[in-house]
Amino acid sequence: MYHSFYYFQLMKNRTFFLFFCLTVGLAPTANAQQPPLEADAEFIRTLYDTALRESNCYRWLYHLCKDIGPRLSGSPQSVAAIAFGQYHLNMMGVDTVLLQPCTVPTWVRGPEPEEVRIVNSTQIGSRPLNALALGHSVGTGPEGLTAEVIEVRSLDEVERLGRAKIAGKIVFYNRPMDPTQLNTFAAYGGAVDQRGLGASKASEYGAVGTLVRSMTTRLDDVPHTGAMRYQDGVVPIPAVAISTNDADLLSRLLQREAVRVHIRTTCAPAGPATSYNVIGEIRGSTHPDEIILVGGHLDSWDVGEGAHDDGAGCVQAMAVIELLKKMNYTPQRTIRCVLFANEESGLAGARAYWAASNAANEYHLAAIESDRGGFTPRGFTCEADDAVFIPKFQQVYAWSPLLEPYGLTFKPGGSGADISGLKSQKGLLFGFEPDSQRYFDYHHAPTDTFETVNRRELELGAAAMAALVYLLDKG
Repeated sequence: MYHSFYYFQLMKNRTFFLFFCLTVGLAPTANAQQPPLEADAEFIRTLYDTALRESNCYRWLYHLCKDIGPRLSGSPQSVAAIAFGQYHLNMMGVDTVLLQPCTVPTWVRGPEPEEVRIVNSTQIGSRPLNALALGHSVGTGPEGLTAEVIEVRSLDEVERLGRAKIAGKIVFYNRPMDPTQLNTFAAYGGAVDQRGLGASKASEYGAVGTLVRSMTTRLDDVPHTGAMRYQDGVVPIPAVAISTNDADLLSRLLQREAVRVHIRTTCAPAGPATSYNVIGEIRGSTHPDEIILVGGHLDSWDVGEGAHDDGAGCVQAMAVIELLKKMNYTPQRTIRCVLFANEESGLAGARAYWAASNAANEYHLAAIESDRGGFTPRGFTCEADDAVFIPKFQQVYAWSPLLEPYGLTFKPGGSGADISGLKSQKGLLFGFEPDSQRYFDYHHAPTDTFETVNRRELELGAAAMAALVYLLDKG
């Protein structure tokens, strides 16, 4: 998942939400007076039955995770994943399947594992730390580097300390995700700037490297990688994430003594490559120029198997097409499945899609992105251009009685990085929202494996997305 605070800052203020509902003429209980249509309720029930009995999404996820594995942009595994998506969409008998090219940055972790260790501490001696280089970081060179560590909690603190205290040191960013945030994506958004921009900020003041606390609320020995980027004009310095347990250990040690750390990494940027979005669609019967998109991103980091981020989203999007085909449903509007390239490190696939769509004067009536894991479905967050959001959200909110029996709600909030650029087309953008409590236990970590995905939860998510597509299509 390519992370921007905007994309994942969901509605946190309940007072504001209640005010919003009243402003648009919706009260949280208003839909009790609007009984769902019996035929729609029956169709949605059958969708769920079909998903739980016949969906192939769990089998597809196994193949993505176990047979193909991690799918870093531009890697041979990403090529295999593209072929996988193209093959299965073709096998479903959709009207069109195509590959849309884009240019992606590539990066390799290198032939040797990261070496990060505390050096000759008077308290604990020398001790290795669990670490992963951050995506697109430069390496240290064969000899590595050793320097004194200075702990900070923010980019602003680096500026306040200035060159006099930062130069020649390894800057250790140790601001935890806020555990009091009930939505863990909001907690992530409040901490991830350290990972994305920390190396550049430290380099401005003469640092030689950075350590970053892993982006998870869990306390364990598992490091989490993720994207970072260098600002123009700064000297690239190595950037490494360490596990939360090791971050706490290092912080305690720094309260007692000066600490030196040795870092050796063999990672390096590897230049641009051509990759592809995989696009499959069922052409609409009466309104073919109105598009309803479902999607996820095929790429993943090179550790783990990319099960929750975002293999689950991809197979759920594919399963929407599969379920509608299994039910012999003829859509009025064009239903398009898009498996995006390069979400994790730059949105190259999404940007290529937006540009081509706008150039073709397409209109996305709606787009649904699944990129928050394969956990128990909770509902959908929605956004749109301000000029159209209120009437569009009112229409969707009126469907609440049809989806409430499945534990699903609608609320204003972000949608997703890959579909965000479609907002200018003035359709409604949805983020599929599973329960978020466990997502960052696995996010960008070696633990993001097939075994962590529950089959029933995955299938329920596919059914939830298919139900919303059906309602949007009937609209």
